[in-house]
Amino acid sequence: MKLSTRTRYGMRAIIELAQHEGKRPLQLKVIAERQDISVKYLEQLMSLLRSAGFVRSVRGSKGGYILARPADQIKLSEVFRCLEGPVTTAECTEDESYCERATDCAAREVWKRVESAIHGVLDSIKLSDLIQQAKPNTTEYHI
Repeated sequence: MKLSTRTRYGMRAIIELAQHEGKRPLQLKVIAERQDISVKYLEQLMSLLRSAGFVRSVRGSKGGYILARPADQIKLSEVFRCLEGPVTTAECTEDESYCERATDCAAREVWKRVESAIHGVLDSIKLSDLIQQAKPNTTEYHI
């Protein structure tokens, strides 16, 4: 299973917002620069995340994007589904009628277990958990 750039970049962007929770909104160009994502692509990702209720935009000269809910109330599984869609390893795991061997297929059971494990990991992690693991992408200068 390979994640799309939409999911990888979208996760990076929302983690960036989570790291700045409680501070002023982040402009798209700042997120794009820090995460090395094109502004046009980031606009599309933010539109998806905004529609799903994960981020909100703030208008004005000091506007930008902020989390719509606290980071400790956003599970990674929710963001993942918004960006990537459902976790599916094989068509037969969702639709038994897809394959005539589905009812007694040992491989199908493996794919179902893989999906379950992925769901378990993504459900167990909140954005707030990732903030503690992520290193901020800012440089501080002390004189």
